[in-house]
Order: sequence, then C-alpha cells, then structure tokens
Amino acid sequence: QVQFVESGGGLVQPGGSLRLSCAASGSMFSIYAVAWYRRAPGKQRELVAGISSGGRTNYAESVKGRFTISRDNVKDTVYLQMNSLKPEDTAVYYCNTNPPKIDAWGQGTQVTVSS
Repeated sequence: QVQFVESGGGLVQPGGSLRLSCAASGSMFSIYAVAWYRRAPGKQRELVAGISSGGRTNYAESVKGRFTISRDNVKDTVYLQMNSLKPEDTAVYYCNTNPPKIDAWGQGTQVTVSS
C-alpha cells in the first residue's frame, strides 16, 4: 500500500519558481508510474505531469516547457520543478500513482502565484 506526502508549496510571484517534493511510503514505489495532479479553486483535479517507472514523462499542455517531473527511486521521492509560474498555476498540488489510487491521496501542498 503506497502513500504520499507532498511538500514544497508556498507563495511565489509570477515568473518565479518552486520545487515540490513528494515522499512515498509503503512498498514497491519504483514499479509505479506516478504523477502530479492539481486542483484549482472551483475546478476539477487535473493531471499536471506524469513519469513512468522507466522515466518516460508526459505533461499537460498548459505546463509544457515550464514544469519538469523527476523521480528518485532510491529515496522513493518524486519532484516537480516549476518555473515561469503564472497566476493560473495557483492550486493545491498532489501526487499519486498514475492512474491514481483512491486511498493514496495525501493532503497536498498549496501553491499560490500572486504579486
């Protein structure tokens, strides 16, 4: 049973950067495809970036060229480097497997992009 704990969010000005981290607990993290998701106020949760067990990545069109997902299978951690942040990136960010496991959602980490 894998569980996730997200961290690294905060308040940042437009154009700024943040690096989110997601620590996984439980077994066999390395075999899972994982992803970062976000839920903006009044919107449904959406997939932002995913990475397969072998390191293949995919991104939502809205973040391509700005966000980079990576994983460290030794530390059981997945990262999201976010550059050139925009106000529309404001959301609670979560990580989970891809596709997500219902019982693996964590509390998320709030990212607010505002001047």
